[in-house]
Amino acid sequence: MNSKQHILLLKKIKKMKNKIIITGGAGYIGSHTAVEFINEGFEVIIVDNLSNSDLSVLDSIKSITGVKPKFENVDLTDKDKTSIFFETHKDAAGLINFAAFKAVGESVQLPLQYYHNNLNILLNTIDCMDRFGIRNLIFSSSATVYGLPDSFPLNENSTTKRPTSPYGNTKKIGEEIIEDFSKAVKNFKAISLRYFNPIGAHSSGDLGETPTGIPNNLMPFITQTGLGLRDELKIFGNDYETKDGTAVRDYIHVVDLAKAHVLALQRLIRNEGYENFEIFNIGTGIGYSVLDVVASFEKTTKQKLNYSFATRREGDVPILYASTLKAKEELNWNPTLTLDDMTKSSWEWEKKRNI
Repeated sequence: MNSKQHILLLKKIKKMKNKIIITGGAGYIGSHTAVEFINEGFEVIIVDNLSNSDLSVLDSIKSITGVKPKFENVDLTDKDKTSIFFETHKDAAGLINFAAFKAVGESVQLPLQYYHNNLNILLNTIDCMDRFGIRNLIFSSSATVYGLPDSFPLNENSTTKRPTSPYGNTKKIGEEIIEDFSKAVKNFKAISLRYFNPIGAHSSGDLGETPTGIPNNLMPFITQTGLGLRDELKIFGNDYETKDGTAVRDYIHVVDLAKAHVLALQRLIRNEGYENFEIFNIGTGIGYSVLDVVASFEKTTKQKLNYSFATRREGDVPILYASTLKAKEELNWNPTLTLDDMTKSSWEWEKKRNI
């Protein structure tokens, strides 16, 4: 594409509908993604049932962007209410699907709740997108779809296996549903972004991870322990075959992750994809152990962390890290924030909201 064609394409895009729907948009990743879309000039509609989020996040988004996104409280497992919502917003250019239960350990204990919630939300969403003519979908997927991998780094052609948790399996089944639907409906396009481990917070300190109750994820447990809200951090497993015995993950800053969604939707709107359904890994390509994260936190915050080791958590895998070459080449996406940026921003967010 020459420069003149590129300018014409950009003018065409500006004339297109720029309203987008973000399901689960009041949550951790969804709210950061809403910020990035607003910064790019999109009109954002957040739909969320607030089961694991708080309405105050809308004010946080406004404090960062100057724009308070529209919000609707809808349980997307309710087909009738979902249909009413979509009829109101059928002029949307696309949809970002975050709405789902997401705790690996909890899903092992409550498998039916996870299958009911995550899959019904997806089925109702796609059905309504089809009926009301919304053709571009970004699916919030997970590296858990790779199950127990045979080799690393994982690329998009790596074999997907039966995930080790019901949560992961809802993501794998979700991708299969979307792939089948995109084959049957030729003008429906979708991208699945397979996240590795999002952590970190917005640099403003106004937006970050706010789990309800006891955190399921590593970083908020670390920051809450550092602040004295938790007595100690329990590290699940120190007997893995890794450099220090703790599990290794590919940690990605949530802001870098959020920006990938903007690029992915723009790819769909511009019709730049090679297929109706595409998959991209979103990580840094670097594997860090739990103790690496602890060390980074202690370095960037000057806080000594109280931790001990516990038995492995059911559903966890020893090692997961990505090859992100495809996302870099085809989405023109590059993560820019380091592990130290992740731990420091998480700490600043935790302090601001608790002190």
